[in-house]
Amino acid sequence: MAKDLCPVWVGYLLASPLRKLIQNPDTMLDPYIKQGMQVLDLGCAMGFFSLAMARMVGQGGRVYCVDLQEKMVQVLKKRAQKKQLIDRMDIRQCSPESLNIEDLQGRIDFALASAVVHEVPDPASFFHHVSQAVKIQGKLLLVEPKGHVTTTEFDETISLARDHGFKLLETPKISMSRTALLEKI
Repeated sequence: MAKDLCPVWVGYLLASPLRKLIQNPDTMLDPYIKQGMQVLDLGCAMGFFSLAMARMVGQGGRVYCVDLQEKMVQVLKKRAQKKQLIDRMDIRQCSPESLNIEDLQGRIDFALASAVVHEVPDPASFFHHVSQAVKIQGKLLLVEPKGHVTTTEFDETISLARDHGFKLLETPKISMSRTALLEKI
């Protein structure tokens, strides 16, 4: 698996409203996110999914957004303030050694890892920490771009998730992506 980070300039492309024509966050996430939930956006970048998640959880919910790159986190904070969603978001910068989610142990109802696992230096550690945060019967949606991740690599990713307490529920169809919906057991 590649370990190169998405360049910040690509983050602007990924946050573009035109992307909704291919991957609409509302359509993709609506089956999994309800009002009042505690959700986690891993590798949130500039918030393409985070902002939609914040609308979906409503005032009683919370979206925890985590990204390694300071510039991505800064831009997301500005976008969340502009959209008046910042009050239901907790936006954090992580490090290569820690996702910075230790305080979320057993609290997360739903987690999204979109186009991120192929970038992390230690996927086993990634899944260990995510597994700690997601509550029993909580869901994890893995989405990886077909152009970056082969079928074999994605199968290895799912196997690692299983090794850390997740079971495969289904493989939702998301344009140009390899996907897996997992449940914490």
